[in-house]
Amino acid sequence: MSRTTRPRRRLLAALAVLSGLGLVAASPAMADTLYHEQYRPQFHFTPAQNWMNDPNGLIWYKGQYHLFFQYNPDGNTWGNMSWGHAVSTDLVHWKQLPVAIPQDDQEMIFSGSVVLDKNNTTGFGTKKNPPLVAVYTSAQKATGKQEQALAYSTDGGTTWKKYSGNPVLDIGSNNFRDPKVFWYAPTHSWLMAVALADQHKISFYSSPDLKHWTHQSDFGPAGATGGVWECPDLFPLPVDGNPKKTKWVLAVNLNPGGIAGGSGAQYFVGDFDGKKFTADDSGTYTPPSGTVVQDFESGSFGDWTATGNAFGSAPATGPVDGQQTVTGIEGKDFANSFHGGDAPTGTLTSPTFTVTSDYINFKVGGGNHPYQPGSVLGDGPAPTGATLADFEDSTYSSPIGDWTTTGDAFGTGPAQGTLPGQGQVTGYLGGGLANSFLDGDASTGTLTSPTFTIDKKYLDFLIGGGNHAASSDAPTAVELIVDGKVVRSTTGPNSETLNWTSWDLSDLQGKQAQIKVVDANTGGWGHLNLDQVVLSDTQAKPHSDETGVNLLVDGKIVQSATGADSENLDWASFNTTAYKGKQVQLQIVDANTSGWGHVLADQFTAADQPALSTTQRAHWLDYGQDFYAANTWTDAPGGRRVMTAWMNNWNYGQAIPTTPWRSADTFPRQLSLKTVNGRVHLIQQPASELTTLRGAGTPVPSTRVANTTAPLAVHGSALELQGDLTPGTASRSGLDVRTGAGQRTRIGYDTTTGEVYIDRTASGATDFDPTFGGVQRAPLELHGGRLSLHVLVDASSVEVYAQNTRGEQVTLTDQIFPDPSSTGIDAFAEGGTATLNHMQAWQLKSIWP
Repeated sequence: MSRTTRPRRRLLAALAVLSGLGLVAASPAMADTLYHEQYRPQFHFTPAQNWMNDPNGLIWYKGQYHLFFQYNPDGNTWGNMSWGHAVSTDLVHWKQLPVAIPQDDQEMIFSGSVVLDKNNTTGFGTKKNPPLVAVYTSAQKATGKQEQALAYSTDGGTTWKKYSGNPVLDIGSNNFRDPKVFWYAPTHSWLMAVALADQHKISFYSSPDLKHWTHQSDFGPAGATGGVWECPDLFPLPVDGNPKKTKWVLAVNLNPGGIAGGSGAQYFVGDFDGKKFTADDSGTYTPPSGTVVQDFESGSFGDWTATGNAFGSAPATGPVDGQQTVTGIEGKDFANSFHGGDAPTGTLTSPTFTVTSDYINFKVGGGNHPYQPGSVLGDGPAPTGATLADFEDSTYSSPIGDWTTTGDAFGTGPAQGTLPGQGQVTGYLGGGLANSFLDGDASTGTLTSPTFTIDKKYLDFLIGGGNHAASSDAPTAVELIVDGKVVRSTTGPNSETLNWTSWDLSDLQGKQAQIKVVDANTGGWGHLNLDQVVLSDTQAKPHSDETGVNLLVDGKIVQSATGADSENLDWASFNTTAYKGKQVQLQIVDANTSGWGHVLADQFTAADQPALSTTQRAHWLDYGQDFYAANTWTDAPGGRRVMTAWMNNWNYGQAIPTTPWRSADTFPRQLSLKTVNGRVHLIQQPASELTTLRGAGTPVPSTRVANTTAPLAVHGSALELQGDLTPGTASRSGLDVRTGAGQRTRIGYDTTTGEVYIDRTASGATDFDPTFGGVQRAPLELHGGRLSLHVLVDASSVEVYAQNTRGEQVTLTDQIFPDPSSTGIDAFAEGGTATLNHMQAWQLKSIWP
């Protein structure tokens, strides 16, 4: 959709919401547009327009499921946080209502919960008409403090009034949020689970009246702690359907630090006595035994070779000057590149040795700066050729003429390095660069070159600044324009460090072109840095900015691992099965000079089994990238426990290419606990109401595939698929969905790793953020049996429920943004044969008018 049509779409969507409230009559033109825009989910809840994140306040009341949610009434990115509101009688068809609790001048309304105060303990209603009470986090605009507050409704949730005695719970913290409240019958009191976000703790409080709270206990840190803890939920479930055997489930969402990167949702199973939660899993871990390759306990680097000055002259025995406390050390010595702070760089490389084991396990910590394939260590020479701009003059003059500006972001001439209020800018050459941070991120504008002839193979340039793709609503991008069209574009990496990018122009030789630098973004990282634009016959390679550990074969990096922006060393593993008998090296690399620009490493061990990190050992509600802020409905009929989550990720959530709305919720899932091999597992299934959307079913004959892709007689962009997969001799096999136009989303099983995976690298639009594409994996051994797959496909998402014959289950949820014409379904196998058995497919009807 072109940008010029967006204001009209926004107006139509706004009018349609009013129509749903009975305020405006819908016209036929509106019916053709509303809820049928490109990428609009057809059976997942989305707001008619604007930004949505966490579901909260979930409650069933008088025949309706109420869904409240974090909502921006005024825009399509995060801000102005208020509680949106929608209701449903069947968890499938939703009616959006007016904003329930709006922000005001003093506070934003962060996440929380809603309860029915049946006994009128608050006095907000009467015994005949007990109130609904919202317990929410009041985010104070003046101070940033987060307090727990109340609002109540006596008309079934339509209108809400804030309690005059707010806040009801204030501990003076800026990281105290997302209360989940429920009635605990054994003590006749209200209980609250609330996150101490930056401490990785969940606090439990009790109250007789929702107004006065007493602290009972804290749980954590435990499980995954790579990011802040948010949006807790605590609830009981019978084990194996036995009401006399009950366990409690504590769901904890965290960001970043999810298993797939960025946002994630983990859970703990245990016991709760009304005051304290105790997890069944103690979290203790003993890694596989093996032969130590290097543990640095000799007090020297031994025969490992050091370059640079980051690692000092010997292993560290703890934090060095200026460093925070270091944890997770094995023994007393370890490699630490924080000598002199984050600015120094260097490497520490082992001698060559022969691989004799399946795995090399080790501990790694420090900065999260992964190795980027194609990057090179050190500062290589700048590419030679025809310089189109080096920005060394006081004006935007260049060898090809004057570059022209619009707006106010680029000023009248190049910047001389870092601008006021900006983080330290590095990586540019000489004294000047184009820098659109003039007057901060709020300024916008363009910088355009004169026309030039493309007469060399590559265009090389240094780029830094914000990551907002040219295809996004508000880009920060460098564009190449030929014949009036953008034929190449690149955005920044959300870093003030400039690095080389290169465009191959082989297909554009002899063409007239212009370079346009666009800053249309006024939010965070809403600026761009550019320098040294050169037409060249040499392809510039980016400098490595990694902090991590690499496995080298013939001098080339074949596997790598990085830290988690943490001073805690955690286990990692290289699978060396393919390199048995070969000569390899281990290399610890610090090539980063910015924040968290250091690496920690220890205890390299050759072993027959992989060591698992804390993140890998955590219990995840979902292994995809788009399952966050998971929460369950209170008071659902029949005691059922139904969960939904925000189907997005804070890594790229505000950049996904949807308009006039942004974000959806997952399809509701019914939860249960099941004992498998002596351990209690959380099992998830799509809410049974999904079947009401089914059209005619299409049985798919058993399909055997061998090293190929076979189209199936099923097409659609809103589908439910159920079938069994027998991997056979194939190394990888499964289903491709939303195929066509060179696109596919691959849902597969990898027998070499024992993992279910979603590969969305070719799923459609992926260029809006560098963290979006990729492969998400979930461990699930088949033990020689089949894999049962239950897949929900919508206009912009896939949800995968995968189970082995023992009853163990994993789920993966990912957004995708394919072309509307990509509706095919294929079976595939790589490295052998596989069989797709007993598959049934249903077209799913839209829930929208």
